[in-house]
Amino acid sequence: MTDEAPTARRPHALLHSPAVFLMALAFLNWLGFASWSALINNFAKEAAGFNGQDIGILQSVREIPGFLAFTAIVLFWFMREQLLAYVSLVALGVGVAITGYYPTLGGLLLTTTIMSLGFHYYETAQQSLQLQLLPKAEAPRLLGRIAGASAMAQLLAFGSIAVIWRVFQPTYVSVFLAAGLLTVALTLLVWLAFPRFQGVVPQNKGFVLRRRYWLYYALTFMSGARRQIFMAFGGFLLVERFGYDVSATATLLLATYGINTFMGPMLGNLVGRFGERATIQLENVSLIAVFVGYALASQGHFAGWGVYVAGALFIVDGVFFTLTLAQRTYFQKIADPADIAPTSAVAFTINHIAAVFLPVTFGLLWIRDPAIVFYIGAAVATVSLSLAFLVPRHPVPGQETTLAPAVPAAAE
Repeated sequence: MTDEAPTARRPHALLHSPAVFLMALAFLNWLGFASWSALINNFAKEAAGFNGQDIGILQSVREIPGFLAFTAIVLFWFMREQLLAYVSLVALGVGVAITGYYPTLGGLLLTTTIMSLGFHYYETAQQSLQLQLLPKAEAPRLLGRIAGASAMAQLLAFGSIAVIWRVFQPTYVSVFLAAGLLTVALTLLVWLAFPRFQGVVPQNKGFVLRRRYWLYYALTFMSGARRQIFMAFGGFLLVERFGYDVSATATLLLATYGINTFMGPMLGNLVGRFGERATIQLENVSLIAVFVGYALASQGHFAGWGVYVAGALFIVDGVFFTLTLAQRTYFQKIADPADIAPTSAVAFTINHIAAVFLPVTFGLLWIRDPAIVFYIGAAVATVSLSLAFLVPRHPVPGQETTLAPAVPAAAE
């Protein structure tokens, strides 16, 4: 009887754990978005007849809701972050579910906007929740576990699509619909299962832009710019230049997130052990290598091995992207606790400034020579690496950068 009591209490304890709650939300978000990502390049090319310019337009439109993420501050006036997260996940699922019914440029712009509104408002809410609910000392480790849950969701999505596509050869409509409805159903289940979570410090309700956070803003901007180059054109290179079909693309993503399921917690521990400065530098060094490798592969420098080199680089980028959690823990260490929610919204907009115009602009460069796009990506990662050297080894309020370690915490 004494052995049964802890077992009976354990599910209840898990449902009251902020970390488990955040892992569940992250799982659902990436289950929906990964399903969309695994299919969209092939669907756009095969069903809608997209070229590089079209995919650039689509990706630019996809990022507009991210650019408008600062408007989440208005929603926070009458809606808790937790409720916004739930509503956003439902919108994400709906957008994914209807994608297959609209195989035209206009139709995909519409469905992508709905999906993207859900995805980006969720990301804004969850970043605020993570930094409010997770203790600073444990944040890197727990964020690594959340990244692992995200990878597991992507592993499930890509694995299922790879198997289903090979065995059953379904239509795009059916797969998009099933993935979207599953996301909505599981979100409603989580909504009913978990209690309300609230941060200790009440959040500022206005728009927050503080001078002492400038390095965090700069890192966030550069991270958004280089990430959009990869998201918009990394996968498209595999499809257009190397002939990856849906099954091959899903299998590659399956490998990436299979690795991340285990590497996510390990990389979180790495941030906790070596600090934000070193891990942000490591992330950018890996990205420079990835972009240069992509450029060389697109120009045929690896002869018959190009298809394998490009696939390997895709996996490397997907694994090391987890290290962006170091930027969040850096901000958590320097921030006024009351600034977390409004700054998360503003920072998410900053992250997407380049994303709005960059894909459509680079789509035109892509038509001329894809290598140009990736060399620019390497240059962006180099600038980000330079900024990483300004992160203190031990960031705290008043010591936000290595340039002005004596600035008082209250200064703006």
